[in-house]
Amino acid sequence: MSQNSLKLAFPALALGLLVWMVVDISAFSSFFSAFTNNDAPPIYTRDSYLNLVGWHLLTVLLASVAAIIVSIAFGIFVTRPAGKEFLPLAKALANLGQTFPPVAVLALAVPAVGFGMEPTLIALFLYGVLPIFENTITGLQQVPAPILEAARGMGLSRRQRLLQVELPLALPVIVAGVRISTVINIGTATIGSTVAAKGLGEVIIAGLLTDNMAFVLQGGIMVALIAIVLDAAIGLVGGEAKEARA
Repeated sequence: MSQNSLKLAFPALALGLLVWMVVDISAFSSFFSAFTNNDAPPIYTRDSYLNLVGWHLLTVLLASVAAIIVSIAFGIFVTRPAGKEFLPLAKALANLGQTFPPVAVLALAVPAVGFGMEPTLIALFLYGVLPIFENTITGLQQVPAPILEAARGMGLSRRQRLLQVELPLALPVIVAGVRISTVINIGTATIGSTVAAKGLGEVIIAGLLTDNMAFVLQGGIMVALIAIVLDAAIGLVGGEAKEARA
């Protein structure tokens, strides 16, 4: 078995287990019943796992897309001559978003936008900006100077150099930042249930409130499986970009 096959085997198993749990969670009743007390139900049934996983993924997707667009745009801006003076400020703001606790962001956002998905999106967006922003800057700054000089010698404009030379060469590093940001937000999105956002955090919180470890495990295991699968998927995209760069 090749090394690439071994790398994909574990995510494939994780995907298979995730699909099985989503489609037929009752098949795991015997396992989860070992973690219940006082004849508590071993399976969360207030909502379907298909619905909860779908909302969880949608929340992460929307926040990640917004973070990707903003982070790459600002990363490009502060690496251009016109925006270099704003680099320290931009880094400070990105670091602030990462260090500010998501729970505090939710508490501040709820009075402004209400309960539900919206405050969760704000928290995940702020939390996901830094890895992508930092990697965008790093990737663009690591483009070899001789390559840029050759592009100038070929008569490429600044825009053409950015789109045809710099961004393609920086793409593997940028994708690595997207990978980190997305995996972080998959776990962080569970706190959205504290402000009535749909997702797997709903199961975990229900378990904590009723002292039912089976619910906590179900939500936690599914979140972990989603993180493994998406990490591998984004890693494949980064690998393809790296091979194309080579």
